[in-house]
Amino acid sequence: MRSEKSFSFLVCLLATSFLLSGFAQSETAPEGTRAIEFPDIPGYVTLKCDLHMHTVLSDGSVWANIRVQEAVKDGLDAIAITDHLEYQPKRKDIPHPDRNRGYELAKEMARGTDLMIIPGAEITRSMPVGHFNALFIKDANALNQKDVLEVFREAKSQGAMVFWNHPHWTAQKPNGVAELTDMHKNLLSEGLFSGIEIYNETTYSDEALEIAHDHQLTILGNSDVHGPIDWQFDPSKGEHRPVTLVFAAEKTPTAMKEAMEQRRTAVWFKNTLVGDALYLSPLVEQSLEISRTGEGAVASVKIHNHSDADYILENLSEYRLHNQAKVFTLKAHESTTLQVKTVEALESFEMQFRVLNAFASPENHPEIKFVIE
Repeated sequence: MRSEKSFSFLVCLLATSFLLSGFAQSETAPEGTRAIEFPDIPGYVTLKCDLHMHTVLSDGSVWANIRVQEAVKDGLDAIAITDHLEYQPKRKDIPHPDRNRGYELAKEMARGTDLMIIPGAEITRSMPVGHFNALFIKDANALNQKDVLEVFREAKSQGAMVFWNHPHWTAQKPNGVAELTDMHKNLLSEGLFSGIEIYNETTYSDEALEIAHDHQLTILGNSDVHGPIDWQFDPSKGEHRPVTLVFAAEKTPTAMKEAMEQRRTAVWFKNTLVGDALYLSPLVEQSLEISRTGEGAVASVKIHNHSDADYILENLSEYRLHNQAKVFTLKAHESTTLQVKTVEALESFEMQFRVLNAFASPENHPEIKFVIE
C-alpha cells in the first residue's frame, strides 16, 4: 500500500513537471490590468512580492506550479512557498519527509520566467509563540524540530529573515489585537525575528504596525493563500492580492534580503498603501506624470497616474482648485486635469498634497510636492 502511494505521488510530480515545462517556455506576464503595477523609486527597484502562501504539501489545495502561474499572471517579482513545517494534514495522501520539496518544485517550475522563488517555511505553533515565516533559509528540514526556541535559533544560524505571521489572527487572538507576549519579547531580545505581518489575507492590524514602529520591525502584507488565488481575490471585480513592496538595489534575492533587513518595505492591500513616508512619498510621486496644459490665473494641470492605486489626495497648497473639492481622487492608469486658481498668471508654482489612502502610521499620511513649470 505504501509503495502504491509513493508511485502515485511520483506520477503526480512527473505530470506537474511536464505541464510546467511548456508553461515556463511560453508563459509571460500579460499586459493589461491584472498585473500589479507600481513604479521604481530613485535609487531602488520596486519588487512586488507575496511571501506567505501554501500548497498541497501542507494545508493548501493546489500544487506549486499553480502558485507560480498565478504569480506570473499578477506580475509579481518574488514569491515564497511557506508550507507548514509541523502541520501536515495531507501526510497520508502526499507523504513528503523533505520539507524543502515545495521550494524545489516551485524553483523548477519558475524556470524561463522572471519570477524569483525565495526559500521559506512556516513555523506553526500555538500561542504564545504563534506562527512565523522563515525566509532565505538553507534547509527547512533542520527547522522541523520539537524545541521552538531551537527552531528560531536554527533559522538565525541559517541567516534567515523571520517574521511574525498574522499576529491579530482571531483563532489565536480572539480580540483581534496584536500584542507582544513575554515569549515574543524574549525572541526579540535574542534577535530571532525582525518582521511582522500588518496585513494577512483580508485582515489588517494597526496594532501590528505600532509594534513594528516601536521595535523597528520590517512590515509585510501577504495573501496567505491556500486555495486558488482568484477564489480569494477576484480580478473580474477589480480585486488584487495583498503584496509586500520591497525597495531593493536590484532584482536579486540578495538585494531583496538586504532591503528587507533594512526595513525598506511597504504593504499594498485593497486601495491602501502602508509604509515609511521615506519610501511612500517617492512611490506616489513617481506614479504621477504632471504637465501644464493651460496658462492664466486659472492654470490647467494634467496628472496621469501610472500606478494601480487610486490615490485619494487632499490639497494642502495655498492655491484652491476650480474644478475639484479639497479632497479628490486620481484614478489608476487615468489622467485627471486640475484647474488651479493661482489668482494671477505665474510661470511656476508649487502644489502640495496629503495622500489619504497611504499611511506612514495609523494616524499619519505621507505628503508629496510638485513644482508646476
